[in-house]
Amino acid sequence: MRKAAARLAPQAPEDEAASERLRKEAEEEQAAIRAICDVQGLEIHEINPDGHCLFAAVADQLAILSVLPVQRATYHTTRHATADYLEAHPDDFLPFLVSMEEDGAGASDAGLMTLQDFQKYCATIRDTGAWGGEPEILAMARAFDVQIHVVQWGTPSVVVHSPNSSGTSTATGGTVRVSYHRRMYGLGEASINLHLRDVRLTVVTALQFIATEK
Repeated sequence: MRKAAARLAPQAPEDEAASERLRKEAEEEQAAIRAICDVQGLEIHEINPDGHCLFAAVADQLAILSVLPVQRATYHTTRHATADYLEAHPDDFLPFLVSMEEDGAGASDAGLMTLQDFQKYCATIRDTGAWGGEPEILAMARAFDVQIHVVQWGTPSVVVHSPNSSGTSTATGGTVRVSYHRRMYGLGEASINLHLRDVRLTVVTALQFIATEK
């Protein structure tokens, strides 16, 4: 018992130091993102920081852009649209998705997902509260024909996801704006909706997004 306590005791200062470092990083991240939003005339509006936040944030903005009717602007709609798009375009995504199996079982020779794994992945995106990432953002941009701008702390400060491979702004649905927070909620990552300052804005958490209204 004494040995166990002795082993644990020195860890407390390290934990406190780590917590303080994370707190400072969260403050710096928040200040940096707010500064970017100020320059672009955006405000942050929060969304519940859970696994659905990315999908809820995008749904909120799609309603503001009149891409989706308000009644259908839910994470259920965007999750299903994302999974459907992924499933219909496996060649666009499989080369970039690493096998989810820790031991590599079922992976291709390159360590990537097999088609069977990919189908399970799509079902997970559709039917669970799994977090979304780059593949899902790109799939939503293409499925709804919108540009998705992700404001973040770092370089580049705004990552643009275009519905076309050229990256040009030919999206007919407009621009969805969200912010990406790695430190703000303690869970890790979060999203928030960004809205133009002279318009009503809505917020999302978990992958923080801010939506723009007309």
